[in-house]
Amino acid sequence: MKECRPYFFDDDGTIPNNPSLPLLVYPGVLESAEGDPGAVKRLLGRHKWKGAWVNGIYSYPHYHSTAHEVLVVTGGSAEVQFGGTQGEQMQLGAGDAVVIPAGVGHCRISSSPGFQVVGAYPEGQSWDLCTGRSGERSRILKNIRSVPLPERDPLSGEREPLLGYWE
Repeated sequence: MKECRPYFFDDDGTIPNNPSLPLLVYPGVLESAEGDPGAVKRLLGRHKWKGAWVNGIYSYPHYHSTAHEVLVVTGGSAEVQFGGTQGEQMQLGAGDAVVIPAGVGHCRISSSPGFQVVGAYPEGQSWDLCTGRSGERSRILKNIRSVPLPERDPLSGEREPLLGYWE
């Protein structure tokens, strides 16, 4: 497997991010992913990442407090901000993947025509949609700490590299 880059983000008061698990970026991990979301969905399913969908990334900051998420770009490119408004802006293109731990904010800033991702969640986890609204915070911090680690990396199907960073 190619390199994997970890990124930690602090709680910014609106987006909690994750206090112990880094966001992982896998540049060019699935070069064959371009234009074939079905193959990516099957790969993720074999590695016990379920509920796969094909779409884009919301254009407003949001996060999930009840599930981790993998995004694999299968078409076009996008500028995506992770970690809330003070986080990192990253350019993602076809074949890139990102594993987003529960609580970490993400938002599409811009995208090319044809931008498309396949997303999925570890088996047994279901997502919620949080945006940092007032009143949401008290329940989500407990949720984030309670989300179990996945059994394996969504791309390699092995423990590494994901669990090497997350355990």
